[in-house]
Amino acid sequence: MRIDHMALYTNNLERMKEFYVKYFDAKVNKLYHNKSTGLKTYFLSFDDDTRLEIMTRPGINDEKIETIQLGYVHLAFSVGCRDGVNRFTDILRREGFIVINNPRITGDGYYESVVLDPDGNQIEIVE
Repeated sequence: MRIDHMALYTNNLERMKEFYVKYFDAKVNKLYHNKSTGLKTYFLSFDDDTRLEIMTRPGINDEKIETIQLGYVHLAFSVGCRDGVNRFTDILRREGFIVINNPRITGDGYYESVVLDPDGNQIEIVE
């Protein structure tokens, strides 16, 4: 068994699509638009066939959520090595994205950083 995809809502579908395309090399399918509900979605595919569905619809609440909460917390992308974590974190920082944890070895032995995507979702960059 494998996870087919995960999904997240956004108020700015195009901005989120461009973020994952530009920085994570996502491949994008054709926009789906359900005219009766207003739902619009893209499926973003990554090199290992993992997919992320990004969605929007009228009435989405954009209230900020605490960074420690119940439910899904982050997406993690592997860049293959510690130097890659350092370089990629620096690129995202220079591009204006918030780095909430600089590259480091975590208590469970991962080398990672944590960056926020345009909507404030946590993205772990791991070796």
